[in-house]
Amino acid sequence: MAVKRPGIGQRFAFWLVPLLYAMLVRLLFATCRVMVIGDEHRRWCYAQSTPFIAAFWHYSVFAVIELSRDRREDWAAIVSASDDAEYVARLLERQGVVTVRGSRNRNGVRALKGLIDLMRQGRNAAIVADGSQGPPRVMQAGALLLASKSGAPILPVAVAANRYWAFHSWDRTVLPKPFAQLVLAYGEPLIVPASAGGAAIETARLELEQRLNRLYAEAWREAGRLPHDEER
Repeated sequence: MAVKRPGIGQRFAFWLVPLLYAMLVRLLFATCRVMVIGDEHRRWCYAQSTPFIAAFWHYSVFAVIELSRDRREDWAAIVSASDDAEYVARLLERQGVVTVRGSRNRNGVRALKGLIDLMRQGRNAAIVADGSQGPPRVMQAGALLLASKSGAPILPVAVAANRYWAFHSWDRTVLPKPFAQLVLAYGEPLIVPASAGGAAIETARLELEQRLNRLYAEAWREAGRLPHDEER
């Protein structure tokens, strides 16, 4: 069966929406102050001279993308295979991120293999740890499988803000307000044994989930706010 191509209007939207978003968000984040904690963990990853995996919860995806933009790093990421995620893929590509498409239910294994190939070319990988559909702040196995296959360490990342908007979405996605104080937190990297089996992957999954949630709580404390999922 032939694949339906997007119409002219949709193709124009795929071009225009990421462009407008990038311009507006760049202006927004330019007004914000950023405090970095745990930067020694990020520096350790770079000292290994091999690619690493940055793992973060979905609520912080806008902030992580923008705060990584000026670091001149070569990134690769998996983006959902859904039609709506085309906007996300175009935005990431505008930021210099190479994307592969896939999710738990659609082309997931192929996307993981594509990401491994990009890491072998020297790119770091960015992984949304709780996936595109959640549940929120529950670790999925994708980053652990990627780490096991590639030998790359996983760097936990969390972001908080003292002033922000929270979307009415499954993860309450956060976008900082103008002139907010942001906290960008890095946690202790996790090493997954090469070719780890099911039990070892599950142990690592639970450990990384705990590290990310501890880092999440620490970042919001530093921002002087309750965790964003406790403020309704």
